[in-house]
Amino acid sequence: MTAMAHEPRSQEEVLLDGFLALDTPEGFRAELIEGEIVVTPPPDGDHEKYISRIVRQVIRRSRTDMDFSGNKGLKLRSGGACPENHLVPDVTFGPIDRDLFGGADSWMPCDGVAMVMEVTSTKPQADREAKRRCYARAGIPLYLLVDRDTAQVTVFSEPKDDDYREHCARPFGKSVTLPEPFAFALDTADLL
Repeated sequence: MTAMAHEPRSQEEVLLDGFLALDTPEGFRAELIEGEIVVTPPPDGDHEKYISRIVRQVIRRSRTDMDFSGNKGLKLRSGGACPENHLVPDVTFGPIDRDLFGGADSWMPCDGVAMVMEVTSTKPQADREAKRRCYARAGIPLYLLVDRDTAQVTVFSEPKDDDYREHCARPFGKSVTLPEPFAFALDTADLL
């Protein structure tokens, strides 16, 4: 019998394969963020309330008709030696005429995504820093962060390299402008 030589696998390939093979319990979410596997439990009611209130406004008030997906897996470019990031935003928005979600795999590229939204939960630093870097690096035009610990909403815009060049933060109760293609003032009074 002849032994076959196999190419050695990189640590990044092994990590990505292990991540993709995970079988998380129902309701839990696994993400691969900058080379770290992060598993989060199901969200609480306030987390879901904030999502519902914001999605409702986007659908009703956005200048461009938007589709949205809750918990859609996105494959994003990585920085450095990490494998591709695999993030699951709380909400992903895309123009309805692009039909981003129709026929998409469970992990889809982020081309055409107009905005992602995260509501902080058990690991708020990941939402504030690591995910922000990942979304900016991927060129997602807008990142909406609802930070429950600081009671504020932040719109990050103008991605460049590993961050967004612009951001606008408002406390819950104050409106914050969502730029084009949304082009409306998001009311956050319902988040109080």
